[in-house]
Amino acid sequence: MREITIHDLDDLAVGAAILGTGGGGDPYIGKLVARAALEESGPVRLLSLDEVPDGAQVVACGAMGAPTILIEKLPGGEEMETAFAAWERHTGRRIEAVMPFEAGGVNSMVPIAVAARRGLPVIDADGMGRAFPQLEMETFNVYGVPACPTAIADEKGNVSVIETPSAAQAEWIARGLTIRMGGQAYVANYGMDGASARRVSVPGTMSLAVGIGRTLREAKAARRDPVSALVAFFAGTHYGCARLIGAGKVGDLSRREVNGWSVGTVRIEPFEPGADPILVEIQNENLVAEQGGQVLAVVPDLISILDLDTAEAIPTERLRYGQRVNILAVRVPEIMRTPEALAIFGPAAFGLKHAYRPLSET
Repeated sequence: MREITIHDLDDLAVGAAILGTGGGGDPYIGKLVARAALEESGPVRLLSLDEVPDGAQVVACGAMGAPTILIEKLPGGEEMETAFAAWERHTGRRIEAVMPFEAGGVNSMVPIAVAARRGLPVIDADGMGRAFPQLEMETFNVYGVPACPTAIADEKGNVSVIETPSAAQAEWIARGLTIRMGGQAYVANYGMDGASARRVSVPGTMSLAVGIGRTLREAKAARRDPVSALVAFFAGTHYGCARLIGAGKVGDLSRREVNGWSVGTVRIEPFEPGADPILVEIQNENLVAEQGGQVLAVVPDLISILDLDTAEAIPTERLRYGQRVNILAVRVPEIMRTPEALAIFGPAAFGLKHAYRPLSET
């Protein structure tokens, strides 16, 4: 067991933004809420999956909605507590441990804030290993944990509890509620015991995010190439492979809000003269990168657009014309590459016709 302290938040935010693959909400906003909670209540225990008792009541949680809306509709800090209280009233069970349903973006921070205020541990794992745009796109769902009951709340104290046997239907209902709640809401779902959490979760993702941030910080302090440092770091993790797949300038960007998602395409003009542009399709997160008809990387593998100078991830909502960027791809762990997993969050789940081929080192 270790603790998450205020001193971890900067590294965690940087790492979670890279795991967010452009989406998941800006972790720097979530960091403000987490910092306030830690200042008020003290550090939060971080448990590995092996440290969670078999019978402990675990609940996953996070924010839901379009990342672009989060910039204008800042959280008040009590939304997640409202959802937790509703989940407990509905089930008659007491939550004993908290886990992010996605480790990427703002949702790395949401569990810390509610856990600090409740005196609960956070589990060092999640259900996405990155960020995905839909609630059913979870290893929890892939391997048999029901999404419901799902409690969803907003900053005004409005709260609803969803009961349906289908995780996809829970997503559809929750998405409609999120739109009615102003495009941003907070969700408690995928209740399970500790034994189930070990079976269905992507392990180590919170500490992974901290490690990513620390790697970048130390590389820049030592004046080493931060992207090379990231590639080397991922090679030593259960993700196993990362690669720079392109670099250039943002030449065009189309982005719009559709059914509670930020969708669009970004065109990156490579620095090499005469090279074909790199096109990245977006649905909250970066889904596929193509160049000259060739797929460079595709979901579920991570595609993160990094600032050329700082190597920090640029969230979808902060992409701008003229930005100079690197494009980093990272292969997901084996638990996310099984046929069952690809059926839920592989290319076909997003309407893409590309076959999934895991990122290779060359």
